Amino acid sequence: MKTEIDCCQNCEEPLEGDFKFCPNCGQKTNEELTLGVLFYNTISNYFSFDARFLKSFIPLMFKPGYLAKKFLEGKRLLYLHPAQMYLFVSVIFFFIFSFTVNDWIKEANNANAAIVKPNEIDRLNNAYEKALDTIVKMSQLRDEKTNGKSTQLSENETQKVIDSILKSVKSNQNGNSINFGISKKKLDSLRNAGVDNNIIYKEMGMDDDAGFITRGFYKTMLDLADGQGVGILIKRFADTIPIAMFFLLPIFAFLLKIFYFNRGRYAHHLVFSFYFFSFLFTVFSILLATNEIFDVIPWYVNLLIALSTFIYFYLAVLHFYNSHWFTTFIKANVITFIFLMMVIPFAAGIITVVAFVNA
Repeated sequence: MKTEIDCCQNCEEPLEGDFKFCPNCGQKTNEELTLGVLFYNTISNYFSFDARFLKSFIPLMFKPGYLAKKFLEGKRLLYLHPAQMYLFVSVIFFFIFSFTVNDWIKEANNANAAIVKPNEIDRLNNAYEKALDTIVKMSQLRDEKTNGKSTQLSENETQKVIDSILKSVKSNQNGNSINFGISKKKLDSLRNAGVDNNIIYKEMGMDDDAGFITRGFYKTMLDLADGQGVGILIKRFADTIPIAMFFLLPIFAFLLKIFYFNRGRYAHHLVFSFYFFSFLFTVFSILLATNEIFDVIPWYVNLLIALSTFIYFYLAVLHFYNSHWFTTFIKANVITFIFLMMVIPFAAGIITVVAFVNA
């Protein structure tokens, strides 16, 4: 049974006349809840997003600066929103990147474990000691058979040889091991006894009043001594990259604002940056996925593709800001140099420190 509706059920604004849609919020005025209605909006929104992404993909990849320029001209529903494009592509990138990171972690942990595991030299020590004990006993037997008139080394001389060999072996062992402030044997003993990590940190030399950063440092050193520290560092580093990008992108837009101060508000440069970083994430996603699946792309091809992104950046700036080709080339080079040589290394240093001391 149809009922008269005096106001919108969604925004509660008064309705005048026989409106099928609310003029204030756009919701249907007489829509009954059915399974079709329940799933229509979800499917519609999904395919709308999908269609706009596909419509935006070709210009993003092959028309540098086009999407940003069209967005500022007011075409904001025809193509995918710059922030939405960036978030969508970055999620895909970091998903693919996680497989590469996992490979790095496995290789790093294997290398780390190989370094800190009980060294082959330890087994050589035992072998030398047993062999030299045998030499001593054989020398003593020969002395007995010859009534003390041995033509071999005396026991005292043999012991000197033993001490010399053991000293050489131990010196070699110290030169081929990593000191984490605690011996591997002692660490294994504490681990087997179920000793708390805080006690192990103190055995490694940590003070009782150590702060958060110092405690994180010792935790990392303990992870390294356990044979998994390098992998953990790589994982922490990778986990902080998405956060770092949210700071690097606005900084990049700020550099554009400095060099093109009279070419619009900061938000305009931010739109350009969103689309440009979306392009970068798309390119590197394709490279990572191809290398992960086929592992056939030579390193120099990857390098050339990475360097070609500068050409894209130059063309995007040239088209978006409508500036002279030569001044654009100079500015693009300076912006790239500042960002790659100063901003990114500084951010990478902070990320490394945070990853190293993060407990």
